[in-house]
Amino acid sequence: MALLGASGAGKTTLVEELLHQAGVLTRPGRVEDGSTVSDHEPEEVARGISLGLGVAPFPWKAPDGLTYDVTLLDTPGSADFAGAVDAGLAAADLALLVVSAVDGVQAGTHAAWRLAADAGLPVVVVVTKEDKARADFRHVLADLREAFGDGFVPLELPLGEESAFTGVADVLTEEGLAYDKDGHHHTEPLPDGVAEEEHRLHDEVTEEIVAHDDEQLERYLAGDVPTAAELERTLAHEVEDREAFPVLVVSGVTGVGVDRLADLLCELSPDPADRTARVLAGSTVVEVAADPAGPVLVHAFRTLADPFVGQVTLVRVLSGTLRPGDRLVNTATKTDERVPGLFRLRGKEHLPVDAVPAGHVAAVAKLTGTPSGSLLADRTGPGASMTAVPPRVRPPVYGLCLEPVTQSDDDRLSAALGRLVAEDVTLSVDRSSDKTVLRGLGDTHLAVALERLARVFGVHVSTSPVPVGYRETIRKPVEAEGKVKKQSGGHGQYAVVQLRVSPLPHGSGFEFVDKVVGGAIPRSYLPAVQRGVVEAMEHGGPHGYPVVDLRVEVYDGKSHSVDSSDMAFRTAAATGVKEALAAAGTVVLEPVSHVSVVVPTAVQGDVMSDLSSRRGRITATASLDDGTVRIEASVPQAELSRYVLDLRSITGGRAELVMSPDRFEVCPDHLVPA
Repeated sequence: MALLGASGAGKTTLVEELLHQAGVLTRPGRVEDGSTVSDHEPEEVARGISLGLGVAPFPWKAPDGLTYDVTLLDTPGSADFAGAVDAGLAAADLALLVVSAVDGVQAGTHAAWRLAADAGLPVVVVVTKEDKARADFRHVLADLREAFGDGFVPLELPLGEESAFTGVADVLTEEGLAYDKDGHHHTEPLPDGVAEEEHRLHDEVTEEIVAHDDEQLERYLAGDVPTAAELERTLAHEVEDREAFPVLVVSGVTGVGVDRLADLLCELSPDPADRTARVLAGSTVVEVAADPAGPVLVHAFRTLADPFVGQVTLVRVLSGTLRPGDRLVNTATKTDERVPGLFRLRGKEHLPVDAVPAGHVAAVAKLTGTPSGSLLADRTGPGASMTAVPPRVRPPVYGLCLEPVTQSDDDRLSAALGRLVAEDVTLSVDRSSDKTVLRGLGDTHLAVALERLARVFGVHVSTSPVPVGYRETIRKPVEAEGKVKKQSGGHGQYAVVQLRVSPLPHGSGFEFVDKVVGGAIPRSYLPAVQRGVVEAMEHGGPHGYPVVDLRVEVYDGKSHSVDSSDMAFRTAAATGVKEALAAAGTVVLEPVSHVSVVVPTAVQGDVMSDLSSRRGRITATASLDDGTVRIEASVPQAELSRYVLDLRSITGGRAELVMSPDRFEVCPDHLVPA
C-alpha cells in the first residue's frame, strides 16, 4: 500500500510506529533525529523530508488469526518528487491517504487524491497528529467531504484531542478503546460526552454501508441490524470498488490507534491475488491475473542507485513466481536478464528471499538492461510480447546548466547523468546546445539530484541558470560581397562570392539558392559556399546570437584556376554573410513558450495577472469539472526561468504546469541583453 499525502502530514512517522507495533523495530525512529527506516538517504536526513520511495514490509497478525504480509511504500509529499509517487502507485493495491489533524486538507492532499483516482486505487484515509495542539478530527472530516465529495466513512472518533488524545471510539462496535503508554489498547465504556455522538454516527455509517448491498439493505429495513463483522465485509467490497473511503484516526508518536489501523487495513484492503494488472499487448490493454503458478511476468517500477551494490531495481511480480537464477527477457529493450538474487528492502536493509510469488514486491540488483516502467517475462511465454502501460508523463519545468569542476568530472558526467535519469524518470538531460542542461520538477528536485551526483557517483559540477536561446535574423534584404585574396608564395587563396541576403518568415529556417550562371563559380565549389554561409550563421550576428530565418542567394563570383579552393570559397561566403548582417542590421528573436496551467478557480485572477506581468498573452481558459480552471498562454522564455516556483507560491502548491517551446518572436529593443 502506498502512503500518500502532503509533505509533513506524518507519513514517515506513521510507518515507524507500524513497524514498531509489528515487532520489526524495538523502538521507532524519529524524523528529527534522521533515524527512520524509510528516510535513510543523507539528503533526506539533512532536509527532514521524504525525497524518494521508501519500502517497509512487515508481518501483522490480525484479529482473524491470520498473519498478513504488508508492504508500505512511503512516498514524498513534495511536488518536486512526484515521480516517486507515480512509482509507488504503480505497485500498490491500496492508497493510504494521510491527512494531518492539525493542517487538514492541503495542496498535497488534493494532488494525492487525484493521483489515486487516476490510478483507480481504493483509498483509506488516516488522520494523523491527533495528539498535537490544534488537532481537530471533525473539522478534517468536514474538509474531506467538502473537497472530495461523499463516500467518507468515519470508522472511529477520537477520545479526547490534542494532549488528551488517549483512545478511539469504534463506530461499528460502539466500544471505547483506551491506550496505554506502550500503544496497546483495552476496551472500556464510552465517555458520556462521546456516546451520543458515536451512536448517531454508528447509525449513519451503518446506513451508508448497507445502502450499497441490496440484500443487506432489505434485512436492515426489516429490523435485522448487521453485526460489526458483517458490516466490515460489506465495507471491504465497497472500498475495493471505490464506493467508500474509510476514515481512521491515530497518533504516530504515542501509538494511539495504530494497531487498530493495521488490523483494519488487513481486513479492508483488497487481496493482491484478486487484483489484475493492466499491461499492453500491442496497443490493446489486457489484464493479467496474479497467479503464482502462471508464467512469470514482472514489472520493474523503480530503479535505485545503491553506492555499494550498484543499480537496484524494485519489482512487483504480476504473474508466476520469481526465483534467483531465473532468466528473463526485458520486453521493451529485448535484453536478456538473469536474476542473480532476490531480496526485500526495508529502508536500506536487504532481506534475502528464496522466491517472490505474484502480488508481492521485491528487489533485484544489477538488472542493467531493465529501465523503470518496463516488464520482464519468460522468453517463450505470452508475456514476451507484452509491454507496460506507459507511466505518467511529467514534463520538466525547471533547469540548470552543469559545468564539470575537473576533467575527471567531465569524463564521467555523461554516464553518471544517465544513471540518475534511469533512477528518476522525471529528470532529463538536454545536450542540444554546447551546454549540458539538467531539467526536473523544481529547484529542490535538482539540488537533491546534484547532491546524489556528487555523493553516489563522485561527479562534481558547478551550476548556472539556463541561458535564453535568443536568435537573430537580418532586418532587410541586402547584397554583399565576400572575397579572399592572398598570395604568399606557392598556391595562394582566391575566391569572390556575390550574395543576396534576405529575411524569411519566422520559423522558416535557412534557404540556400544557387543563381550562378556562366560558370562564374565552378559548381564543385558551391557546397563549400553553402558550408561557409552556415558556419557564419552559427557563429552569430552582431549581437552574438545564432542567425536564423535567412535566405542566401549566390548569384555571381570569381575564381582562379590555381589559387581557388574549397577553403577559400568557404571563407569568402562566411565573410559575405557577416558583411550583409552588419550592413542591413539584425533583430533579436526571443523564444516563446506555450504555458498550460491548471489551478483552483479561486486563484485564477492572480495567476492570469502574474502571466500578464511576464509579457504573457492569455490564449484560452476553460473551466474543468473538479473546480479548477485551465489557463493557456504564450509567454517569453526569458520570463519563465523560476516560474514554477512563483506559481506554487501564488497557488499554495495547487497548480499543474506544462511548458513547451512554441515559436520565436521579435524581442523588444529595450529588453535585448547587452
